[in-house]
Amino acid sequence: MCDTKHGAVTLANPSKLSIANWAEEDRPREKLARLGAQALSNAELLAILIGSGSAKESAVELMKRVLADCNNNLNTLGKRTIHELTQYNGMGPAKAITILAACELGKRRQLEKAEERPDLGSATAIYNHLHPLMQDLDTEEAWILLMNQNFRLIKRERISHGGISETAVDVRVIMREALLNNATVLALAHNHPSQNTRPSKDDDALTERVRKACEVMRIFFADHIIVTDGRYYSYREEGRL
Repeated sequence: MCDTKHGAVTLANPSKLSIANWAEEDRPREKLARLGAQALSNAELLAILIGSGSAKESAVELMKRVLADCNNNLNTLGKRTIHELTQYNGMGPAKAITILAACELGKRRQLEKAEERPDLGSATAIYNHLHPLMQDLDTEEAWILLMNQNFRLIKRERISHGGISETAVDVRVIMREALLNNATVLALAHNHPSQNTRPSKDDDALTERVRKACEVMRIFFADHIIVTDGRYYSYREEGRL
């Protein structure tokens, strides 16, 4: 809205605009999607949770006011009651409960230990990790294990499945996943439903293609494991990598 009295044009106070009217790059949800949660203030993160403010102020402004009354301390906010929070205009019971639930989750996260990532620094460890997934398969599947430099698992991904005697593997898919997950170490594994651990010529060719791609992208190719129910073949242990 604007004031045209006496021919002057005065823009409305931009701080009173609803979030929907903000520039897209300033909206909390869009900002988080673009820059990550760490780029948002506490008020912006809380505004995402409550979704809306009131006719007089946006969700961000409402949460700035609530936090100011808590000395901008999330621990203090978590000690507020539903009754205390609902005294703010635009803060109903559902929003108050959402805020307190988020504070409780934050407290519980602090009490939890970080999840231990499996150490996959050997062919045996890789086999033991994948064997439960592959031991009963009647068709071939190929999996990649993406790891950090300490051989700790970042992500496990099935990249193909299909035939009884072979399955198609796209090396480009492997490398894309490795790059997207910031992996510095990669292992490839597939099963042989025949229970024969001996690699085929196609297995050898795939191993070489992955090795060359990893070399170009400066990713350590840890191993290519052929999994059967009870045994495995390791290109690394056989001196072929």
